[in-house]
Amino acid sequence: MPAPRALIRRPGPRLADGLVTHVERAPIDLDLALSQWEAYAGCLRSAGWETIEVPPADDCPDAVFIEDAVVVFDDLALLTNPGADERKPEVAAVDGVMRDLGFEVARVTNPGTLDGGDVLKVGHTRGGDRTADGKRTAYIGLGGRTNGAGIAQVADLVRSREWAVQAVTVERVLHLKSAVTALPDGTVIGYPPIVDWEGAYPSFRAVDEEPGSHVVLLGENHLLMASSAEATAEAFRADGFRVTTTDISEFEKLEGCVTCLSVRLRG
Repeated sequence: MPAPRALIRRPGPRLADGLVTHVERAPIDLDLALSQWEAYAGCLRSAGWETIEVPPADDCPDAVFIEDAVVVFDDLALLTNPGADERKPEVAAVDGVMRDLGFEVARVTNPGTLDGGDVLKVGHTRGGDRTADGKRTAYIGLGGRTNGAGIAQVADLVRSREWAVQAVTVERVLHLKSAVTALPDGTVIGYPPIVDWEGAYPSFRAVDEEPGSHVVLLGENHLLMASSAEATAEAFRADGFRVTTTDISEFEKLEGCVTCLSVRLRG
């Protein structure tokens, strides 16, 4: 089986000007951020992933958060229409990359808006397999950056690929995946004070710290987490998971997490 691939995008010189909405602005050390980004990319490669750099967008401070520009459903690359006008130019370069990789490309268009960080896919694992119940659901955050028209467009585009779409209200954090992500078996994890609706998910597991809400699935039993979530990482290790942690403190100051910094292309 060929190595799985992940899109990444290098931080630009204006990183410190990135948007913040639910946290106080804090100084950003660009050199440290670059070092942390390199280490993050190294974690992907060490786990067997081929990293593909999307051309930089140096005039877009938030462009490093590549997850917000495209969402992949099987062989469909869905280009987003970010809810913040400042972020819309980030998407253009992703189009060509996805076409070169052989993906079918579609896009969310006005009046719809969609940030990729609002899309949590459950029931899709590395290699294209489904979880035990066979269901595949895309939970999409309905809030500040993603609107109902955007969610409706996603539902129309992925219905033929047997993806169900469910809107979930997001008010306490920037994106849905700022609050919840999912383990390989489909269990959604989150820190209750920032989760708007735990009942949206058939299986929900509370964690004891906000950064513990965020996991990237590197393999069937391998998780990538921020080093700021060490207590949750230890809990998952006790459950039998292999957990790799990496420091992303400069990106956390901009409401970023481990999922934001890459787009994993599975299958």
